Amino acid sequence: MKNTEVYLKPNLVMEPLVDKWYAWSHLISPATAAMNIVGRHMTIMESYLMAPELHAEAVLNPKLRGGPFMDIPVERADEVKAIYEDTLLKQQPVLEFSKAVNKLDKLLKTDAKGFAMEEMYARVPEELKGYVELYYDRNNNGGFRFFEPLLYESSYYNKNSQSLALWITDNDHRPFCLSTPKLNDKNTLHLDIPFDHPGIDELARMKRVPQTIDYIKGKLGITDDQSALFETFFTTDVPPVYEKYAGDKIRMRYFGHACILIETKDISILVDPLISYYGYASEVDHFSDVDLPDTIDYVLITHNHQDHILFETLLPLRHKIKNIIVPNTCSGKLQDPDLKLMFNHIGFDNVISINEMESVKFADAIITGVPFTGEHSDLNILTKSCYFVQIGDFKLAFFADSRIMEPELYAHIQRKIGNVDVVFLGMECDGAPLSWLYGQLLPQKLPRDQDNSRRLSGSDCRKGMSLVDIFHPKEVYVYAMGQEPWVEFISSIKYTDESNPIVQSNRLIEECRAKGIVAERLFGEREILYNK
Repeated sequence: MKNTEVYLKPNLVMEPLVDKWYAWSHLISPATAAMNIVGRHMTIMESYLMAPELHAEAVLNPKLRGGPFMDIPVERADEVKAIYEDTLLKQQPVLEFSKAVNKLDKLLKTDAKGFAMEEMYARVPEELKGYVELYYDRNNNGGFRFFEPLLYESSYYNKNSQSLALWITDNDHRPFCLSTPKLNDKNTLHLDIPFDHPGIDELARMKRVPQTIDYIKGKLGITDDQSALFETFFTTDVPPVYEKYAGDKIRMRYFGHACILIETKDISILVDPLISYYGYASEVDHFSDVDLPDTIDYVLITHNHQDHILFETLLPLRHKIKNIIVPNTCSGKLQDPDLKLMFNHIGFDNVISINEMESVKFADAIITGVPFTGEHSDLNILTKSCYFVQIGDFKLAFFADSRIMEPELYAHIQRKIGNVDVVFLGMECDGAPLSWLYGQLLPQKLPRDQDNSRRLSGSDCRKGMSLVDIFHPKEVYVYAMGQEPWVEFISSIKYTDESNPIVQSNRLIEECRAKGIVAERLFGEREILYNK
């Protein structure tokens, strides 16, 4: 088989890891990575090692799904301890960085009293000297921002903590990724390579372009003891040929959650890529990698959450993506890392950052960044963008997880861009509390009532209908609900017919249909053709 050209199996998972934990965007940006390694990983591992039996019980309780409980059998506690001790050893600079951030927060809270900041620089913790700027906000509260590009050049960005776990999946189910690390097993091959390693692109190409085993082993540095398992990841079976859309219309394909592929005969645009696997029986029909074009002209990223930036999908697609569009920021704020910087440092060189109401024009298409409100728990986060896509005279609007708190904002936008033909809107209108995703970044724990009031929530029916009444779409699609089985390990969502997001989205669909608007909640897969 060594000299035979082979293909990568379609159900091979390339799972990106940081310190054996599932890699999401806040584990790449150095400041957020430090706070999550200490405040999330170390805390969960310490809790598990103190009482693994309690974690084993908690993961069986549906009400605790998505909580800080490790889904690892009690008898494997020693392996968790090994990850914990390895993290203590390898991430010492990161651990000290996290402590320094907490010290600086306390210093500014107690001693920044409205007088000039210059003398306070001498009191900045040594670990942060030269990496922060001190300031007052307009209410005279002291704060700081990072010179984030410099953090990537420091010991706080540790590419050696990045790795890739390769394994074959035969189902869509996994433990919740933010609370359970990836342990070794006989069917998983761990490659200690960073995410910008060119061998990842060569491996991913083999889904459609065959190569010899020896060739890809050389690119990835596969050792003799890894060889036997590595060779099981390939097949001589020729994959289905992708049929490029060649019609005169616009084809839209829904891949699950917030992932939409828009194609004409000339261009392809992929929104918030999250692609499932094929090659095994699945309980839900779905598109997969075989349904993606060989070249993706533009990838659009709406915001910096783990269900909208999925490296497990993006790294294997990197070789075929011509451009990535991300919301622009250079705020340096801890809670708001720069996405362009992040993507650049994991091997994406073709990243375009755009501001609100800024456009990218190509062929007969326009992509415009649109303000995105809500779903960020009232934190000052700029790295978020909805998108208005116009192809010819046809207009689509992707509002992601927006919560429409002030309809007049969208009335202003409508006066600029006009009505749209199709609206996509997320309606996970309950959402987790602020601390679920951002708690590790806060200088102190919020009171429970404040935490529960500031939620990661999208629009309910009333708020969604305010968009409909402003933009007068012909079609409305509810998406990004986290319902598909291959999304649960990221979202932890499991609805019933009585769940509020289902009730609210049902109402919106009914009200739209009563107005003569085509309306549907997307699930699994969906293909729609539009006339230009």
